[in-house]
Amino acid sequence: MTEETHDFGTEVGRLLDLVVHSLYSDREIFLRELVANAADATDKRRFLALSDEALALAEGTSIRIAADQAARTLRIEDCGIGMSKEELAENLGTIARSGTAAFASALAEKKPEDRPSLIGQFGVGFYSAFMVADRVEVVSRKAGHEEAWEWASDGKGRYTLKSATRAAAGTTILLHVKPEAEEFLEPLRLKTIIRKWADHIALPIELEEDGKFAPVTEGKALWRRPKSEVSAEEYADFYRHVGHSFDEPWATIHWRAEGTLEFSALLFIPSSKPFFPGEETRESKIRLHVKRMFITDQAELLPSWLSFVAGVVDTEDLPLNVSREILQSTPVLDKIRKALINRVLTELKAKAKEPEAFKTFLENFGAVLKEGVYEDSGHGAEIAALLRFASTKEESTTLDEYIARMPEGQEAIYYLAGDAAHLKASPQLEGFAAKGYEVLLLSDPIDAFWPARLGSYKEKALTSVSQAGSLFAAAEASGEMQALCEALAKALEGKVSGVAVSARLQDSPAMLVAAEGGPDLAMQRLLRRAGRPAFGLPPKLEINPGHKLVQALAGRSELAEEAALLLDLARLQEGELPEEPVAFVRRVATAIAGG
Repeated sequence: MTEETHDFGTEVGRLLDLVVHSLYSDREIFLRELVANAADATDKRRFLALSDEALALAEGTSIRIAADQAARTLRIEDCGIGMSKEELAENLGTIARSGTAAFASALAEKKPEDRPSLIGQFGVGFYSAFMVADRVEVVSRKAGHEEAWEWASDGKGRYTLKSATRAAAGTTILLHVKPEAEEFLEPLRLKTIIRKWADHIALPIELEEDGKFAPVTEGKALWRRPKSEVSAEEYADFYRHVGHSFDEPWATIHWRAEGTLEFSALLFIPSSKPFFPGEETRESKIRLHVKRMFITDQAELLPSWLSFVAGVVDTEDLPLNVSREILQSTPVLDKIRKALINRVLTELKAKAKEPEAFKTFLENFGAVLKEGVYEDSGHGAEIAALLRFASTKEESTTLDEYIARMPEGQEAIYYLAGDAAHLKASPQLEGFAAKGYEVLLLSDPIDAFWPARLGSYKEKALTSVSQAGSLFAAAEASGEMQALCEALAKALEGKVSGVAVSARLQDSPAMLVAAEGGPDLAMQRLLRRAGRPAFGLPPKLEINPGHKLVQALAGRSELAEEAALLLDLARLQEGELPEEPVAFVRRVATAIAGG
């Protein structure tokens, strides 16, 4: 039969120009699209073979990829359902059924990193081949048919169709690779792309090297196999692959959700922190697969407070070429996200019953998990119940254990947030110790924020000790001490919101407390260290009328230097540096010399 020449259509030239140039920076996506098409075609044949044995696939069926660097060609071959002449013309001769204008409009609105997903979304996946090839030839034989056909095009508006030969059903795509795309003829580069985009799909992918085909992928989706058939070694190997880790998984979560929503999930919680601090990102490490084909690792399937979890989720309830825009809005993904969060929390609750093992987990990821109390009101109390804290009475305690120890009359859960080195010696604790009240000692930066966000736990208010002034009856001040308070307040105007005699200090001369309605002191410190102004009133200064230093100041007429020194001493006790270190040293030296 003679060769037939056909036109793509009037807008094809513009469309191909958009595909080739606007998506050029992400051109490796072409291999994902072509392998996805090959896997799809094979799955269709496998399905049809259930009712027609003549279409059955042979043992050892795979997708084969071969590069010829001398001829500058790349061949992708499958044993799938194949295409007839009419199907070649319909499937490959009609570009972007959604419309060239719609594709161009969507492309213009997308950020560059979002554009590759549009290839599949608008039905132009095959044409991504022209990003790397200046000519594409397709030879296909439909399963159950004897004749084969060749489709060919240089992507410039026309394609040809002619009779061809193929020994068996399936499709062969031959790319004549552009000189500037020769990297895609290198075996190592091809392996990297295949393992990134198509690792662990059910169909093996083989690459030709030195005249022989060798598997690049194992062709088995580990997450789709029953747990009873997967060994601990296989889990560990896959964890290291998907998590780019070298340790053993601390927990492995493998299950299949069935019902109105079906998906398979294989998740891992690491046993150690990332080796380099810079690797502790807040980005999800969950890979989304659709029908075993990798789609993206940026679907945000778990929130940032579970960012340490790595793994794979595979569903058939999404189209294979789903766009990132759809990923952000589809109800299917929302349901999967909720199911994953609940399943991980269930696993953590079970693990929490093993105190020593759970202690290690919290040392590694407790600070990250606490972010969930702050960010996720729907799970805040559930997460808080898992946490462990040091306190003035226990090395490690849960909130439930703390509540069980509360003495009669105590109505709130009290905590002190700050630097670990200064917490136990803080003057803030003196009044609580006198009352016999236990105080949680919180030393992670996030601890300055999440208690206020959670508000209460099991109807017990979470209260910072620096904001618990109402717990202590106002101390009676003598006329001399009242005058001292007024003089100190005047000397420290703008730096403190007031000075008062303390009813809670036992041993320290002075301390800072949060102004009424003002932020916790730990939060104020973090804001200052971040170079951000603290909101609300500055803290109050409380003085201990029974301390010799305070008594020595009473009755003095000039207190500027002494007031500044007292404020700096109070700051030091909270782990803060003096506002003016040089002036502080001079004041201390003067005081020691008796000046």
